[in-house]
Formats: sequence, structure tokens, C-alpha cells
Amino acid sequence: MMSQEQNDLITRVGPGTGAGAVLRRYWQPAALSEELMTARPVVPVTLLGEKLVLFRDNKGDLGLIGRHCPHRGADLCYGRREDNGLRCPFHGWHFDRDGQCVEQPGEPEGSQMHKNIRTVSYPVVERNGIVFAYMGPGDPPAFPALDCFAAPDSHVFAFKGLWECNWLQAMEVGIDPAHASFLHRFLQDEDPSEGYGKQFRDKAANTDMPMTQLLREYPRPEIRVEETDYGMRLIALRHMEDGRSHVRVTNQIFPEAICIPMSNEMTITQWHVPVDDETCYWYSMFTSFGKPVDKTVMREQRLKEHHLPDYAPIKNKRNNYGYNPDEQESLTYTGMGLDINVHDQWAVESMGRIQDRTDEHLGRSDVGIIKYRRRLINAIKGLQQGDATALPMQGAAEVIEAIRGPISIDAIGATEAWESVWKEGDTARRAACTWNAAI
Repeated sequence: MMSQEQNDLITRVGPGTGAGAVLRRYWQPAALSEELMTARPVVPVTLLGEKLVLFRDNKGDLGLIGRHCPHRGADLCYGRREDNGLRCPFHGWHFDRDGQCVEQPGEPEGSQMHKNIRTVSYPVVERNGIVFAYMGPGDPPAFPALDCFAAPDSHVFAFKGLWECNWLQAMEVGIDPAHASFLHRFLQDEDPSEGYGKQFRDKAANTDMPMTQLLREYPRPEIRVEETDYGMRLIALRHMEDGRSHVRVTNQIFPEAICIPMSNEMTITQWHVPVDDETCYWYSMFTSFGKPVDKTVMREQRLKEHHLPDYAPIKNKRNNYGYNPDEQESLTYTGMGLDINVHDQWAVESMGRIQDRTDEHLGRSDVGIIKYRRRLINAIKGLQQGDATALPMQGAAEVIEAIRGPISIDAIGATEAWESVWKEGDTARRAACTWNAAI
């Protein structure tokens, strides 16, 4: 358990907060590239509690500036795309991509007032289907050469979804290896060959056992956590009766991303991005080490579960997440359908908008969560004291760009050789990859 003060410290993200200061030192997903693929590429963005507008100007360059005009607060999401910027329809004040007011047509001829008017603006870049923003001080950090960034666009699919809860509890479900044996338990196994694009629908490693069966039959993983230059590596060992062990390697990428195996061919890199203190988006990059991603199928699968334009899930607390007690008896542990995103969504939203950690009781299986919180608190305290050395992936560009992977894989082999089994499996997968996946 922790105090309310500690809980506030690690969950609140607005300007001037401890966790907010840490998150602002990293590139944050702000929108999907597909959201700007319209005749008028202008979209509202609320990120870390700040109301912004993202747009592509007449030249095709991206801008991210304050949403409300500094004149009298009108909404610039309705601005006119003119002269490589946005013009407020209220009085015609015009702002460029840097947030600088460059014209005030209603002011007296020759007025220079516009030179002193500026709204907030942040650097933005696109990477494999996601627009990232940097909201911190100084120059933006380099991008690490993670697999999701190193792979070509053809081998990466990006999507997002809205959850009505704080970012931290959303992220923590991804560093909890034990929950998959319960929350995502299927009482009947599907044919893994029909599971393309779906989590936990593949065969377990190089066996004929469905992953759902393995998770169900071995619910007590031995969990090991290692600190890394990008965050943490989590290793879940499920020891089988025949002298073999299943090894599942997942990762926490600091500050709020995870990287996990989706299938024998794909991994998921997923950020849990605060809209504000009580709402977040998950942004996922699905990266293939085999064939190019079938983006049409992947998108259609997910649009069956989400509304546009806000990517809000169709199943939610207002319709009880589709809960069916008959299904819970015979098909799934939750009774909430076969989409595991809904299972996770229910778990984290049911905690409340911001989980009350003053009344939680962590067990040994929560070792990843415990270690992550300690690292986050150390990073917050370090920044408060003017020391950023406790923040992973900060510093010289060549140091950050040298960070690769991380390895996310399922493997099965002799229990006494488990430490080499997953590394050998990953090496073989990368060697056969058609793009440069070497690490």
C-alpha cells in the first residue's frame, strides 16, 4: 500500500506535476497518421492534460499548437488552413506551425502587436503510422532503434483505443505476466491457424499447443525482472511436467510503453498515453518479423470493436462490457467476449478513474509493478533535484539510437536450458527476417 501523496505523485500528469515532468522528457504518441488522411487534416489533441490542435499545413508539414486562440480563446480546430498555418475564424489572427502569430488583419495598419503573440507549440514527427510529439524542455531526444521503428512501414500496423482511466493502471496491466492465465483464460481453444491479428491465438512457441491452453494449464509463472537500458525485461517461466519450460519474455519501455509477443511472427509495442489524469489512449505498433502485415484485416478487426472518430471501444462500462453470465460459464473467464482488449479495459477501468493504491495489497507476482514504481519515483525525484540521470534513454543521440529490440518472444525448451532457449529463438527469427532486425 502507499500514501495518497505517493499515489498522486505517480499518476498526475498535468504541467508542473512529478510524473508529468518525466513523461514530457520522452516522445509521446499524439495521433494516428490515418487521422490526418482527410481533405482537411486538422484534429483536436488533448495530451498530458494540454488542449492542442494537430494539423498538416498546405506544404504537408505537421504542426502542433495550442488549441485556443490567444486572442479570446476561440477553438483553432475550426481554423482555416491558410499560408502554411491556421487562421482563427473569429478575428482572422493567423498562426504558423511554431505557434507564432504572423498576422492580425483587424488591427490598425502597421501594427506590430502580432510579434509578441505566441501560443504553445511542440515538435512532431511521424514514425510508422503514429505522430509523436515532444512536450519537454530543450531539444527532443533521439528515437531508439526499437523494432517497431526499425521495421519498414509494410511490416508495421498502428492503431489506438480510448480507455476511461488513468494511464498508470493501464500500463501496469502490461507488466503483470500472471494475469493472462486468468483474465484472458479461454475455457475452449480456437484453431490457432485462424487467429491472425489476435493476441494469444497462436500456438505456444514451436509446439502444437494453443497458447490459450498453456496459459490456462500453467497459471503460476515464476517471474523474473531485469533492469535494462530501456526500462525492464520481464521473464515469465511456466514449468511443464515433461521437463520443459515455457518462457515468455516481455518488456517495459520507460516511461509508459510495453513490448510483448503477439504471436510467433509479431510483437506489439504499446504506449499508454495520458489524455488527462482520468483518461488515456493505448497506441499500438504491431511489428512483423515475417510477412508484411495485412493492414486491411488488422484494421477491420479493430474497427469492429471501436467507434470513430475517437476510437472509443464499443463495449464499455455503459453496456457492462458485453458481459454474459452464460459465456462466463462455458467460454471465457470474464464473460466479456473473445477480444482480450475488452478484458484489460474492464480490469483497469473497474479500478476507478484513478486507482486508489492506498488500499491495494501486492503479491510476489506483482514484482514487475513494484520495481517499475520504484524506478518512476526515482526518476521523478531526480528531476525535482535537477538530476536526469535516473531517466532511461536520455542523453547523447548515439547512446539512445544504439538501443534496439527489445526481445519479445515465447519459447519452449528444456527447463535447465531456459536462459538460452528464448535467445536462440529470437536469433533465428531475426536471421530469417526480410528487414534488418539485427540487434
